[in-house]
Amino acid sequence: MKKAYLGVDIGSISTKGVIIDEENKILASEYLWTEGDPIGAVKHLIAALKKQMKGKRYTVVGVGTTGSARKLIGVILGANVVKNEITAHAIGTLSIYPEVRTIFEIGGQDSKIIIIDNGIVTDYAMNTLCAAGTGSFLSSQSRRLGLSVEEFGPLALKSKHPTNIAARCTVFAESDLVHKAQMGHKKEDIVAGLCKAVVTNYLNNVGKGKKINAPIVFQGGVSKNVGVIKAFEEATGEKITVDPNSHLMGALGVAILSQKEKEVAFSFDIEDIVFETKGIECNGCANHCERICVYKDGELIDAWGNKCDKGAIRIKSRVQN
Repeated sequence: MKKAYLGVDIGSISTKGVIIDEENKILASEYLWTEGDPIGAVKHLIAALKKQMKGKRYTVVGVGTTGSARKLIGVILGANVVKNEITAHAIGTLSIYPEVRTIFEIGGQDSKIIIIDNGIVTDYAMNTLCAAGTGSFLSSQSRRLGLSVEEFGPLALKSKHPTNIAARCTVFAESDLVHKAQMGHKKEDIVAGLCKAVVTNYLNNVGKGKKINAPIVFQGGVSKNVGVIKAFEEATGEKITVDPNSHLMGALGVAILSQKEKEVAFSFDIEDIVFETKGIECNGCANHCERICVYKDGELIDAWGNKCDKGAIRIKSRVQN
């Protein structure tokens, strides 16, 4: 059997997974919605990847996780590496575009910029709590305009006079959009204006103070929007590269990183296993830390969140609920 490696990137909006071989070739991949249930999403993800790997003579010996729920999912999958999104996205992108200098990434609720020099991350930034300019922002505006997300980008390309939309804040953007529509602005101009506003918001906030050099690679779910790609090219004066697997770069990167760690025994058969998390407040000291305990079929397999030894939880062979 040949060796393979699993990478999972689980975020608040979407969950991505890839299985690669020792040459970093993608053998299987899946993209689905998290829907507020990271454990359930990963179970569906693993089932889909298992189906794609049927008949292929590979055994998974490395598992990596990244994204906002990386620690939780890392415990569930028995990962041998858990990494932040910056590292994972950089490694994944560099494996395909070794000359990349700048990475733009816009996902469902967050966005980031990664600056690279000679293959090394030298600077980065992520958005704050506001989701203005992210995928969820564009999705909500497309619904308001009666459009599907798939229609959004192509319609923007038809515009010759993009409408100026204030997109610093989601609430202000929605108000401005309604106002401009009532004034009689064409729908394609409003859509193009929204794409331009997303880029302006990104460069003035996430990209503020960053030295943006080409080659530039754009990734994340929003990179599929051709209207936003065009707006980035106009704003930077550079060609923007979007890989067909741009939405999988984080998963690819952490799968590659898992190759460098001690091999693990992984099983696709987790569908019938019951995983449960519980938040338990510690009263051992004045901190009152909220510890997160993870159970597998009733057995405590990991816990975190305590700030001192008084809140440490000893992992027992069996824990009573």
